[in-house]
Amino acid sequence: MDLSEQLITDLARMVAIPSIGALDEHAGDVSASAQLIATMLSEVGCPDVRVIDGPCAPAVIGRFPAPDGAPTICLYSHHDVQPIGDLSDWVHPPLEITQVGDRLFGRGAADDKGGVAVHLATLRAFEGRPPVGITVFIEGEEEIGSPHSAQFIADNADLIRADAYIIMDAGTWAVGEPAFTTTLRGVCDAIIEVETLDHALHSGQFGGVAPDALTSLCRLLATMHTDDGDVAVEGLRTSVSFDIDYSTQSVRESAGILDGVRELGTGSIADRLWAKPSLTVIGLDTVPVAESSNTLLPTARARVSVRVPPGMRAAEALDALVAHCEAHAPWGAHVRVIRGSVGNPGQIPVDGPLVAAGRSAWEEGFGVAPVLVGQGGAIPLVGELHAAFPHAEFLVTGIADPDARMHAPNESVSLSDLIRTVRSQIGFLEAAARL
Repeated sequence: MDLSEQLITDLARMVAIPSIGALDEHAGDVSASAQLIATMLSEVGCPDVRVIDGPCAPAVIGRFPAPDGAPTICLYSHHDVQPIGDLSDWVHPPLEITQVGDRLFGRGAADDKGGVAVHLATLRAFEGRPPVGITVFIEGEEEIGSPHSAQFIADNADLIRADAYIIMDAGTWAVGEPAFTTTLRGVCDAIIEVETLDHALHSGQFGGVAPDALTSLCRLLATMHTDDGDVAVEGLRTSVSFDIDYSTQSVRESAGILDGVRELGTGSIADRLWAKPSLTVIGLDTVPVAESSNTLLPTARARVSVRVPPGMRAAEALDALVAHCEAHAPWGAHVRVIRGSVGNPGQIPVDGPLVAAGRSAWEEGFGVAPVLVGQGGAIPLVGELHAAFPHAEFLVTGIADPDARMHAPNESVSLSDLIRTVRSQIGFLEAAARL
């Protein structure tokens, strides 16, 4: 079986399991996914494979001992995925791998079971005898913010300690053009509850005098952005910027922004995606349109997610959001903010001999030098690993190109980029052994 066939086969086995960490009814699938990956690691010759369950969702650790004098490299990905959503939005079955030209479609193909497939293919190339020590760490709760990462690292430090970490959970600059991530935005969220009445009211009898909770909530949410779409929450600050940029048209096309709809924010596209905060209403509890009536609602609530810029702590950002809500309660409405999860942003050094070897290996594997980029999403584990192992080097890269549609219907990955990434990673491990 050649490399492309093997990648497709491995990916198909993993994608078939809906390991959706955010939904309790899929807890068994997350466990089954971990067990499958443990089996696959054993199949490629890993002599020490463990599934670790608790307090985190099931994670997999596989270890190859280092030859004398050789460094140990940790290969990271995650096996949990986002919910599938409405099946009617998918062109191809989400739990099957469907190849269309160079694209492989399926939930988790790009985020991040494709990353696991890259690690498996890399190890398979060495026939169970890699030239350096290898620790494979496949997390099971990245998509819910890695809430137990600090505890997991503390409990398993001796198993996952390494000289360098390849975090295969970011993206490429474009198909055929690799990237290494130098900054990560963090993330935090909160539920905002608004209460204005002690019971529901007839809108004709009291409308115009009694403020309803949903309108009050909408008014509060509207204070969180300027007219240009910049985040207006005081205290969310930006401390980095980037010299490279995307074209507006390419981002509009990748995002599917409709004709006539303006992009949010000011400044370069790259800074808006990687360096500045963003704020999104990701959930709303109210009466469905089909069940609505002419009623003033006494309570309403929304869930808000903030992407935290590098240079801040996620807890600071959450404090700023709470303070904003309390200061902008419309018409004296009672506002309560329920704090949610936090994941810190990160700034990743790209110096050091192992990182230099990685950049050279990826340049050889792709035929073009990696672009140094930021990452709009959070990988909370990176900051936790850096805090626990401050002398380690980090290569944060990935397989998701701008057309991958991670977290959305019709997620896909470039097969050519999977192959290039495997070859790059093989070259890096060989170079690390020489160091």
